[in-house]
Amino acid sequence: MEEVKIRLRTDLRAPFEKISVRKGLPLSELAAAYQPKLPYRILAAKVNRQLRELNKVIDEPEDVTLLDMRANAVNLMYQRSLSLLYLKAIRDVLGKVDVFLGNSLNKGIYTTIRRGTHLSAEELRAVDGRMRELVKADVSFVKEIVDRETALAHLREDGSTGKIRLLESAADFEWVAFYSLDGFRNYFYGQMLPSTGYIEHFELRAYRNGVLLRFPHRSKPDEIPPYTDEKKLYGAFGEANRWGELLGISMAADLNERAEGERAVEMIQLSEALHEKSVAGIADRVAKENKRLILIAGPSSSGKTTFARRLCIQLKVIGLSPLWLSTDDYFVNRADCPTDATGEKNFEEITALDLPLFNAHMNALLHGETADIPRYDFQEGAKFFGERITRGKQGQLIVIEGIHGLNEQLTADIDDGEKFKIYISPLTALNIDEHNRIPTTDVRFLRRMIRDARTRGIDAKRTIATWPAVRAGEDKNIFPFSGEADVLFNSAHIYELAVLKKYAMPLLGTITETDEEYSEAYRLRRFLQFFKTIKDDSAIVNNSILREFIGGSIFEV
Repeated sequence: MEEVKIRLRTDLRAPFEKISVRKGLPLSELAAAYQPKLPYRILAAKVNRQLRELNKVIDEPEDVTLLDMRANAVNLMYQRSLSLLYLKAIRDVLGKVDVFLGNSLNKGIYTTIRRGTHLSAEELRAVDGRMRELVKADVSFVKEIVDRETALAHLREDGSTGKIRLLESAADFEWVAFYSLDGFRNYFYGQMLPSTGYIEHFELRAYRNGVLLRFPHRSKPDEIPPYTDEKKLYGAFGEANRWGELLGISMAADLNERAEGERAVEMIQLSEALHEKSVAGIADRVAKENKRLILIAGPSSSGKTTFARRLCIQLKVIGLSPLWLSTDDYFVNRADCPTDATGEKNFEEITALDLPLFNAHMNALLHGETADIPRYDFQEGAKFFGERITRGKQGQLIVIEGIHGLNEQLTADIDDGEKFKIYISPLTALNIDEHNRIPTTDVRFLRRMIRDARTRGIDAKRTIATWPAVRAGEDKNIFPFSGEADVLFNSAHIYELAVLKKYAMPLLGTITETDEEYSEAYRLRRFLQFFKTIKDDSAIVNNSILREFIGGSIFEV
């Protein structure tokens, strides 16, 4: 038996060990051999810094990292595989009906079955039962890579109108991968698990006019997360869908058809006008409710700073006099900052803020007293005073933006009757096609990567490397408090991926196959290939949230 030597690690943070394996060994068998020693099921592997499905065989010396669902790319593989399983079960139970896989909601994917009548409880149980039958049977996901013309022929045969329009509008794709499950063929961008037997945890739940397809969170791969009814998020996505209908854009193909000339300019102007209308509406509500402390929070790259400044302008339009502040100026001195598990300073913990000072200053301003507002110097790691001595004016509003704005601990000593809380996040209603959705986190990451490179001298490789820690901080410090908001502002622009592509592709292209971050960069480049580029973005106004990331914002200092 011929053998090859490989370097293997069972975790991204573990060291490599040198082992010998038989030539032609499938990764699935290698994973099975090590599975008893590992906390979660191995679902994929990184081979020489590229993500691979477990049916790949080892033919030469390689570096192999076994991955479970804690890796974001593997979590997406699980979601795609579960989605195909769901679609197959619906086809088996209900026949050929149109199914739309939409937004991330209530710790799952919100789906709708478009056939004129709602899914009955009996039908939902039947779909769930069929899915579990297929899981128990451990049916393989069969991959077929075909050229563009063959792909279009397959899609015409299947009657997949949305996917046909997608491929016709995305000219960069020469080869297309289809996956089949028990004879049911569909197109999903990205890789799959080897078989249905790997889908150990899922839940179907009737919700509103559709069905929630729920699955484990990255942090706990072996359990379904507790259910929470995210009513405000559902409403925000509903508004985003109505905006998309107004613009005539719901799929990538729709956006691609409007990515050039006067149609692009009109699309940008309409999207920006919708934002302005929404910000003005929030200002009106703040005035009506007579709240004076406006707290704005959201995950990384949501556009908090630009939104806060635009809200201040709209508040002035209706005769109010807001004072804009950021919680960043209330960090404790670096020496007193809490540390994470690795010993690094953790500025995302709420205890990294000087909470007593913040509460004392806000109460002073609200009562018309004087406060010496600090300026935090990130290079020195210290607060400086004496530069912004401010007295609160009669009836003045204070607009605060920062990641902890919705956490009651931030404003524990302030009267609740003064607080108006706003949650902001880019909640795109755009889909690639009817079965391939766009994760909000990908939009936020692209925004952050572009801004990091433009304003902070941080390259794309480092942004990718640090993103999991950012996401973990959001899961702890931001998302659990989103339900506390009085209003949710959707900072997504329907056109933005066609603009972000121009800035993101060169940055992602600097990451080579020798870099640890290559597989994620490759995934994002493939994702962006679905979109045509809006090359001339001069129609984007200088107070646009998108300008905070691509440059040219009137609010930059």
